[in-house]
Amino acid sequence: MIIIKKYPNRRLYDTSQSQYINLEYIKTLVMQHQEFQIIDSKSEEDLTKSILLQIISEQETNDQQSVLTNQVLKQLIRFYDSDMQVFLRMYLEQSMTNFLEQQDAMQHVMKNILDSSPIGIFGQMFEKNMDFWRNVAAKEEDKNPKE
Repeated sequence: MIIIKKYPNRRLYDTSQSQYINLEYIKTLVMQHQEFQIIDSKSEEDLTKSILLQIISEQETNDQQSVLTNQVLKQLIRFYDSDMQVFLRMYLEQSMTNFLEQQDAMQHVMKNILDSSPIGIFGQMFEKNMDFWRNVAAKEEDKNPKE
């Protein structure tokens, strides 16, 4: 796990790479499925959630296609301090996991469709022909080695 320290001057330091980083670097870690934790350099308090929320907040203000609309945010706020808060967290986690699994499955299906399209089939035939001619050339070279 990568440990990132946050210093009082608001700078972030990746201890695994011994370098200062920014929020874009942390976003890259998330996109690459890297495990990390952000801790306060003095108190060692876990700040990961607050930094992730900061990244989401910046994305929401800069993005034309916001994920967290005003309506969604209002609904989320209504769940805080209610008996359903724990269930909502579990539901959201499971829903996101299912959504990502379905997205991966769909990408796999699309790849298979492209591979079986006329262009994909032609590409596969081309590769097989190239392999055949490489093998023929290698056998000829074995029969007639250069001196």
